[in-house]
Amino acid sequence: MEEDRKGELIEGADIQNREDVSRLVHRFYERVRQDPEIGHFFNETITDWPEHMEKLTDFWEMNIFFAQKYRGNPLLVHAQLDRDFDNTIDNYHFGIWLRHWLATLDHHFQGPNAEKAKQRARNISVRMFMAIFEQRKRDGKL
Repeated sequence: MEEDRKGELIEGADIQNREDVSRLVHRFYERVRQDPEIGHFFNETITDWPEHMEKLTDFWEMNIFFAQKYRGNPLLVHAQLDRDFDNTIDNYHFGIWLRHWLATLDHHFQGPNAEKAKQRARNISVRMFMAIFEQRKRDGKL
């Protein structure tokens, strides 16, 4: 994101680099952690927020710029998270998550990379919930 002469962020520029991705991730999780319907999933699970924010920045940098920094299996992690919360995560929660992601993007960024981040989030939210659904089937919960 660009800065003006005073060093303040210019809202509405496109996502251009890792620093922008980090700002997006941080601002998004500020919103999510305060959400009364989904905040507890994050606040009760994540114990090292600085480390988690770096990992999420890696994840989104990979999804927007194809940087190969992220290591992990988010589908498996979220299926386990659903188990930990007694199979209570549903598509409704992913809808809230997506609404916050889109609102954060719309508030801070615009351009092709911002649109790519929106589309990737839409796809990811569906894939995450499907992974949870499939794990519930394997666990005999459906």
